[in-house]
Amino acid sequence: MRTLEARYSAVHNLTMALVAAGMIAAAIWHFATSSANAPTLSLNDPRFVLFAMLAVALGYYVFLGFDRSRNRKPQVLIDAQGIALGFGRDRRFAWTDIEWVRLRRLALRPQLEIGVAAEAFAAANLRLSAWNFDDGLRPVRGMPSAVLVRDNGLDRSASAMLDAIRSFRPNLVRP
Repeated sequence: MRTLEARYSAVHNLTMALVAAGMIAAAIWHFATSSANAPTLSLNDPRFVLFAMLAVALGYYVFLGFDRSRNRKPQVLIDAQGIALGFGRDRRFAWTDIEWVRLRRLALRPQLEIGVAAEAFAAANLRLSAWNFDDGLRPVRGMPSAVLVRDNGLDRSASAMLDAIRSFRPNLVRP
């Protein structure tokens, strides 16, 4: 039995920030060097509004990438007491509160699903949203007291998390 700590991957998040910043810089460079194609700096020009909105979205990912690369707190902690989830919530579920755990394939990557007892789930108030695309925790459709842990941007995979859970509580793992 070994403790598993999954943190934000500095390489992944810095790469995300640098690519987003590079895309903003490339768009500015393109319009600066070929001003005939550039939108006018007016809210009446729909191209300016579109590019401004895209720049704000990419700027958010620059901020997010740098912020997450500096965050060295564990976002998932699996140990003898249970599972602790970070991602801005900092909640811990004891093994007695967890009913089942399994991997679910979402697109190409496996994601970890955790079924929590209804009382513990309600008390944790995880504030899950299906619309928050960059969040590591998501609700599981059709299961009101289950949470999906996305390993995108973490330094450990969902498979490694499942193996750690299996080492502490093999009876919780479902196919």
